[in-house]
Amino acid sequence: MPFKKLHPHIQDKLESLEITIPTPFQRISIPVIKSGANVFCTAKKDSGKTTTLILTILQKLKCEEVGNGPRALVIVENKEKALELYDAFLKYTRYTSLRVYLGDEKIHIDLQKSEIFEGIDILISTPKTMNKLFLFNAVSTSQVTIFSIDDAEFLVQKTPYSNLMSITQSISKCQFVLYSEKMHPILKRFKSHFMEHSKIVSV
Repeated sequence: MPFKKLHPHIQDKLESLEITIPTPFQRISIPVIKSGANVFCTAKKDSGKTTTLILTILQKLKCEEVGNGPRALVIVENKEKALELYDAFLKYTRYTSLRVYLGDEKIHIDLQKSEIFEGIDILISTPKTMNKLFLFNAVSTSQVTIFSIDDAEFLVQKTPYSNLMSITQSISKCQFVLYSEKMHPILKRFKSHFMEHSKIVSV
């Protein structure tokens, strides 16, 4: 059972949320993601993809803060989804030392830069905002170990696609995990860029 092999804090939190049985997708995907491989995860809506994203990031970071730069980057389509995911992360990171930060294009870049420099572990943002943070040297990528993309279908659009490609070129070595309902042909292009030697989990 995937949940039984997760960090004790994660198991306790799942129990408090009365989540005891992994979905078929979680049963298959969590062990593959834990292996450290780049992974394309495809499954229908409500299969547990977003919860898997959260659990595997917490597992990767061992539920504790380390250093100042982000160790996990998470890309979502828009501000609404970013805020929704931020709130979801807080449910799981409460009573841990993990620091979750929400990038917001409406907040001045200098303010975000100073807040990020104080120390964060998980950065959630849209491709546009994260690319801007990278361009203004607001984010150090030296400690990034996992990069997840939630509901990645939006990357078939030209601008988000270009922003993502720009971001990933700044990251030398980390695990990439992409979640979507289907494997769009454009998403397959990432295999020749940052998703080398990737595995596919499809339910």
